[in-house]
Amino acid sequence: MVRASVLERFAIAVASTSLALLLGAVIVAASGYDAVEFVTALVYGAFGTISNIAFTLRQTTMLLLTGVAVAIAFRAGVFNIGVQGQFVVGGFATVVTVLFLAPFLPTGVVGGVLLMTLGTAAAMLAGGAYAAIPGVMKAYADANEVITTIMLNFIASGVVFYLVDSHLRPEGASAPNTEQLPSYVDLPGFAFGSSSFSVIGLGVALLTAVVVAFVLGRTRYGYDLVTSGHQAAAAAYAGVDPKRTVVLTMTFSGMVAGLAGAMFAIMILGYYSDPSTFPRFGFDAIAVSLLAANNPLGVVPAALLFGGLDAGGQYIGFTLDVPRQLVDGVVGLVVLFVATPELFRMAGRRTGLGGDEE
Repeated sequence: MVRASVLERFAIAVASTSLALLLGAVIVAASGYDAVEFVTALVYGAFGTISNIAFTLRQTTMLLLTGVAVAIAFRAGVFNIGVQGQFVVGGFATVVTVLFLAPFLPTGVVGGVLLMTLGTAAAMLAGGAYAAIPGVMKAYADANEVITTIMLNFIASGVVFYLVDSHLRPEGASAPNTEQLPSYVDLPGFAFGSSSFSVIGLGVALLTAVVVAFVLGRTRYGYDLVTSGHQAAAAAYAGVDPKRTVVLTMTFSGMVAGLAGAMFAIMILGYYSDPSTFPRFGFDAIAVSLLAANNPLGVVPAALLFGGLDAGGQYIGFTLDVPRQLVDGVVGLVVLFVATPELFRMAGRRTGLGGDEE
């Protein structure tokens, strides 16, 4: 596995997925349901129609951005479990910025582009600043970042809900929602014709993965970041400031998570609401990043797999009389089977069990 080429690893992933689906079909049949119908619905729900593909790509877009955010921190040996909170704060900053500035800017395409650009910039600043808090606490107070980031997830959701419900809810509205964003603040659906997915959003996510991969692999900052994650003592000996690196890493990770929040607010919601009702992209992103071995480019196929499984699982829930727990179990099998070979590969590389690498 250590020496497996990209093509061989792809073939292993395909075989693992097929084997997991076969085992899942056996479990479904043993539970008294139609296994063929179950697997067919899972695949059809992900890729069967244009609208299903659009939903799969929508989920993929969000998981790609949040997965890259997780990968940045994990590559530096910092466990950012707070991507969900940074995602929530980023989306909130986008909506507030757009609603506040809309009366002062022109309408139409020009105004929409300006508002989306400014809203996205606000999201990245807010997400980065929110992620810097546990970074500073870890670097200068030796606080465990796993605990602090998890706590900050709850703080973000609670504070944002309070602000939306108490100060931003329109007069007479029954639900804790903000006003709708202006109609011209939206990404066009193009070929898919979906109101909640745009190829532009997917393009932004793919470009983000490429840019992050370049920064981590081709810049001095990226070299310092990755080196400090693998060999902190060697990095410090070479002149890398470990405390500064931790803070910058968390800030960089939070900025990408904030970008995900901006995409969620603009492309999917069109307003803001109670964060407790949002999809848990920031938590699912941890599995996406680990499946991709924390490689920003590897997050792309991993996000597509999770996006397809999410779309297929939701389709089954709407169309078949199958318990949700059974659906989640089969989806979990697929994730387990695909991730296990990569787990052995990572273990082999770290322990040298696969022999010397060239």
